[in-house]
Amino acid sequence: MFNITKKSLFVSLVALLFASGLGFGVPAMLHAEDGPKKAKEEESPDARDTFKHLSLFSDVMERVRADYVDSVTDEKLVESSLNGMLVSLDPHSGYMNKKSFTEMQTQTRGEFGGLGIEVTMEDNIVKVVSPIDDTPAAKAGLQSGDLITHIDEHPVTELTLAEAVDKMRGVPGSKIKLTIRRGGLSGIPFDVPIVRAVIKVKSVKFELKDNMIGYIRITTFNEQTQLGLDTALADFEKQAGDKIIGYVLDLRNNPGGLLEQAISVSSTFLPSGIPVVSTKGRHSEDNQSFLSRGGDKTNGKPIVLMVNGGSASASEIVAGALQDHRRSIVIGTKSFGKGSVQTIIPLQNGAAMRLTTARYYTPLGRSIQAEGIKPDIEVLPAKVEEIKPKKGLTEADLKGALINDQKKKDDKASNDNGKKDEEKKDESKDKKASTDDIVQSEVEGTDAAKDGKDGKDAKKPFDYQLARALDLLRGISLYEKRNAPSTVAEPAKAATP
Repeated sequence: MFNITKKSLFVSLVALLFASGLGFGVPAMLHAEDGPKKAKEEESPDARDTFKHLSLFSDVMERVRADYVDSVTDEKLVESSLNGMLVSLDPHSGYMNKKSFTEMQTQTRGEFGGLGIEVTMEDNIVKVVSPIDDTPAAKAGLQSGDLITHIDEHPVTELTLAEAVDKMRGVPGSKIKLTIRRGGLSGIPFDVPIVRAVIKVKSVKFELKDNMIGYIRITTFNEQTQLGLDTALADFEKQAGDKIIGYVLDLRNNPGGLLEQAISVSSTFLPSGIPVVSTKGRHSEDNQSFLSRGGDKTNGKPIVLMVNGGSASASEIVAGALQDHRRSIVIGTKSFGKGSVQTIIPLQNGAAMRLTTARYYTPLGRSIQAEGIKPDIEVLPAKVEEIKPKKGLTEADLKGALINDQKKKDDKASNDNGKKDEEKKDESKDKKASTDDIVQSEVEGTDAAKDGKDGKDAKKPFDYQLARALDLLRGISLYEKRNAPSTVAEPAKAATP
């Protein structure tokens, strides 16, 4: 008979748990981009010491089970140990229990519960990557870069990122209070009460501006994104056809999402068969290059792409691809800088682990990690107000000033045609219209954005960055028209005898 003590049995069970659940001989892993792939057989230099380390782990765990002030379940200890190991690697690796894994899968399909906010952990503080449009977090005024220091007065420094996210989720209609510091830890803390809701993410919103510019806002990259983009382009074609002069692709505060959707969206604006993004990892099978497919659906029309500090991950893939291929002009502010690839690896108990397995690179080989996408034209958010010019002295007011002979001829011709003086003033006023008139119309809400095709006009605060993007497209269109080849035949030159 073998004499097996409780301690030795516990060590054996822990060793078996780690060997079967953390990759030491796992039969298959599901890669987010590639599908199933074989586990790596490479043995680390200290593999021979694995069981020695596991024995140390089991000693600590057994001591906690026996002597901790409160009773703790083995499940909680193991889950906390797994998550602690993964989050110590980088901010984006982590352990998801069965509930968290199910919620993550639901989120990528475009509907989930909570506040509607993408967060990360920075120096033990939860940092807002970006709020999602039309969600409780966005309506409460949360901004990219905000630091969440307390959740219902509980300090986040005592929580892991997964635990903080769990605390922010809850029953729709229930209330939560977040304590925010804006502008870094030196900012003055303030409380933000929010009511939880079921978050239904409409990933693509669109509007035809001035009957000639297609404005497309992508809020996240989920399974519905490409379908929404195709719907937007079809609607623009139906409304304006050949009158379209270009597109504004708004990726501000887009926290990312599915890599496959980022490649698909990029392909919508690029010729087929050129690089969109590449990944490089520790192992050769992680080194891949993804090419565009299907061809440009916009017929080469100019694109202005907008990013800011809340644009991350998949958003940066799209921005980097279109920028490197000179397919768009990128404006706004520098993006978030998340240039790593996470693999979702399902585990045997219905849980999963998120593991960083590679870095991604733009078509020109640029790494975005911690650097972000730098816009071609930096445009900071701004508050714009109309300043009416004061009437001052002009040339026409000077005694003895020469008259404008051309205007005199025009006035005479106008009078000869029976036009009244008042009509002439109105015509002159129209000719002096500038982009300021366009900007003011947007300030007054006459160019308010529509939510898809539901036709609900809403007066919105003036968006200076968007106004700059629209003006840029108008300028490109005007330049192209003025420099288009003339269709008028030139007169024949006389032959030299």
